[in-house]
Parts: sequence; structure tokens; C-alpha cells
Amino acid sequence: MDRRSFLMAGTGLAAAGLSAPALSQGAAARTLRFVPQANLANFDPVWGTQYVVRNAAAMVWDTLYGVDAQLVPQRQMVESEEVSSDGLTWTFRLRPGLKFHDGEPVLAKDAVASLNRWAVRDPMGQMIRAIQNELVAVDDRTFRWSLKQPYPKMLLALAKNNAPCSFVMPERIARTDPFQQITEYVGSGPFRFARGEWVPGAKAVFEKFADYQPRSEPASWLAGGKRVMVDRVEWMVMPDAATAAAALQNGEVDWWENPISDLIPQLRRSRNIQFDVADPLGNIGAFRMNHLHPPFNDVRARKAVLMAISQEDVLRALVGDDESMWKRLPSYFTPGTPIYSEEGGDLLKGPRNLDAARRLLMESGYKGEPVVMLVAQDQPITKAQGDVTAEALKKIGMNVDYVATDWGTVGSRRAVKTPPGQGGWNIFFSWHAGADCINPAAYTAIRANGDGAWFGWPNSPEVEAKRDAWFAATTPEAEKAAMAGLNKAAMDHVIYAPTGFFTFYTAWRRNVSGIVKGPLPFFWGVSKS
Repeated sequence: MDRRSFLMAGTGLAAAGLSAPALSQGAAARTLRFVPQANLANFDPVWGTQYVVRNAAAMVWDTLYGVDAQLVPQRQMVESEEVSSDGLTWTFRLRPGLKFHDGEPVLAKDAVASLNRWAVRDPMGQMIRAIQNELVAVDDRTFRWSLKQPYPKMLLALAKNNAPCSFVMPERIARTDPFQQITEYVGSGPFRFARGEWVPGAKAVFEKFADYQPRSEPASWLAGGKRVMVDRVEWMVMPDAATAAAALQNGEVDWWENPISDLIPQLRRSRNIQFDVADPLGNIGAFRMNHLHPPFNDVRARKAVLMAISQEDVLRALVGDDESMWKRLPSYFTPGTPIYSEEGGDLLKGPRNLDAARRLLMESGYKGEPVVMLVAQDQPITKAQGDVTAEALKKIGMNVDYVATDWGTVGSRRAVKTPPGQGGWNIFFSWHAGADCINPAAYTAIRANGDGAWFGWPNSPEVEAKRDAWFAATTPEAEKAAMAGLNKAAMDHVIYAPTGFFTFYTAWRRNVSGIVKGPLPFFWGVSKS
């Protein structure tokens, strides 16, 4: 079904198989109903990197530091930090009175166990872990991280908003194997997860945590005072866009994270609905290829993909014809940012050359084997990319095995390294928030360190060396030069295929206030009258 077919679908919560609960006017004002971008199929913010999990996790778990709207790390759970003059020893002291949702105090040993688990899965955490002497609790509120060499970007690593974030859990939960999912969801953040009301595929509920102690500073993204103004936030999963639109118009839900572009004109006609661009830093679409298995273990096949994909076709299918909302992107980085580079991006510029792509694909040794493409149908971002790309790849001679599935299944299956014919995969689609792609620091998808890389497992010492050059840069000029070198190396190796830069609207009822632009929905400061 194309996006415009959504307009013919049913309406309201009843059409989604959900009944609108009968609430008093006061209770309704204290409950915020939110339509998320996708189903919350699992809830472990370290095990995976899905944004929907990160977004929910930011409500439940707090972090030691948080980036503000200027992308500057600020103290969050930490009261103070000290770094030795040689840069080798960091000592952190927690704020007093921090409490987990089960009533237990937050202790330094909890932070240590949480950081140990996070560092196994996160690229910046892996860098710190590689130069670590020890990470130990000194007393109940103090822990120390000693290193073999300085790591100047320590605070950014602990504050960044891209997944996996360094969320702090109780020690007993944080001791879970990083490659196994947690089964207990206790944090110290501003909301408690109401696990008893969780119905994957339908609903997730978060309740205000009465004992949360917000910082005194104004809230700014993941930093400052996270003051909760409602008693409950109910996530109402609505894969059908017309159902979500009708529910928003009828007042059955209050906020829709990502309305699809075809429905914006319809929603604009309602005087009770407001809009804004959700995040000015936007998103980068991603066509991920599995570098472990044919055909994409050969760089010529990956380059054939770059030559075949029309970013414009993908973006029009995804966002619509309003060109102020998207642009073609011959880069892996966020356009308009200070050290952005298009070096090496020529294959993504100009008209598409399908004949050259066919020849290159044949040179790679491809002989018509099925190419398993995982496409989540319940996520408009991935479905639009998948539908357009499947047709483009067929035109250059690929035998596309289009697997229509859901986002939760993609999140699990993409971690499988077995061959595509044995439960693995060749292709899946995702996207990366522009806030994550300004530079290599927190950019998980740009890594090319083999088994330690993001799904697809690219392996390129040259890409890794160029990334290291950025970390070693000491001037803005050196950073810019390193970024150019990294973009070229990543394009030469085809870490993944960027499908373009795009922004989305977010929409909410006029009786809701306090919604802030940013890379994720922030629920603190949001109120409803």
C-alpha cells in the first residue's frame, strides 16, 4: 500500500482496536496521550539502538550528564567531577538524595555497573574501555574512572543523546549481559514504567515519579530540571496513519510524534491542531548493507547501489513534494553544520546511471542470488525507503526478496550474523538523527571496526584511522580536514548508502503546551489544559 492509501483507512481509536477510556475532565487533563513513531517492542536501551526505545528510556532512566539544546554536556545526576592534571583520572560525585523507582538510593556502584554494561555496546564507551585502567566505586556517592591515556571527550560520551545512552540502572539490572535483554525496568528518571499496563503493539504507560528531584536549572533537552507536569503519559501505538490523524483531530490523542506528509493538509484544516518541525537538525536516511555476506561483501556491489538509488525519489515518497523539508545528501553528515563535508560523495550527485550500476554489479560477481531486504511496514520512514529502493535494485538486476515485517522484528533480526538464507539478511533500512551525525563522536553508524561496528559490520582500517584523526584534531581547521577525509574514506568503502536528508513535522492539540524541538520527544515541561 502506498502512503496515499492511508487516507482511505478507518478513523479513531476504535479503528485501531483500542477503546478510549472514560476519564473525568481532571484525570484527562493529567493524562497525556502520545502516538509514538513505532511500537515499543522491547525495552532495553543498551541492548539495541532503536530510537523508539531510546525515547521511552529517557523518561525512565536518568543519565550522569545530558546534552543541552546547544549540544553542550551538562551535569545531570552528577554533583561534581574532577579530572587530574594529566587527564588520566576522572572522579565523579553523585547528587545527594537520588532514588530509584523501587525506593532504593542511587549509589556509585549502580553507576559503575551501568557504565560497564554501556561501554561494551557504545562506540564511545568502547573507546574509553580500550584505554581503561579501572572503574571503581570509592564510596556510596563517588566513583573513579582511571585511564591509560587522556580521553578529552569523556563528558560528551556520558551526555550524548544518541543510542545507546549511558542510562543508570540499579546494579542488579546493570549486571545483565550486554548482549541479553534486561527484564526489569527500574530507573531513577522523572517517570516510572507501568509494566503491568504494557501491551506491546498497542500501549505503554509512564507515570510521574513523585520522588524525582529535578535540578534547579531550566530544562534544555536532556539537561536541566526535568519537571513533570502530567500524572501519566500513555503511548498509543497506531501503525495506520489515518487512524492516528483522526484520533488527533477528535481529541482522542494529544500529540502525534511523526505525522506523514500526505496528511498534513488535512490536519492543517483543524483549528485545534498545531504543528512545528520536530527537529531542525533533521534526519539522514540509511540503507544498511550486510558486509559479511554476498553480494555486499564486495565493495563494487555496494557502489552499484549508490549509483542506482535516487535520493530524490526516496525523499518524495517519504516526505512529499515540499522541498523545504528535504534535500539530496552526498555525505554521511548533517548539512549546514560547521564542519560538514561532501568529499568523496560524487556517486550520489547528478543523474542516476543504471547502466553503469548494472555493469559494476556484474563485475562484483553477483549472479542473481536472492537479496533479503527487511522492510518494516509499521514505520513510514523505513517503508518508503524500502519500496523505492526495491524497485531501483530490480532495475539493475538484483533478485530482491522483499520481507515485509515490523520494526520490532527488524530490530531483532538485524543483529543476526548468519547467512541470509539461514535467518540472516542482506539489507535493512533505518535513519539517524541529524544531532547524532554532526561529527564522528557519537555517530554509531559511521564506525567500520568489523564485529564492533553497527549492524552490517563494515570493516575498514582506513575509515577508522580517519575517524581517529578527528578525535586527535586540536583546531577547527584540523577537525574540518579530518571530516573531509573521513567522509571520503566512508564513501569509498560505502559504510552504508545515505538516502537523503529530511525533516518531519510533529503535531499536537492546542490545549497542550511546552513541546520543544529536538532529536527526541521531551515530556518534561509538557502540560495539558
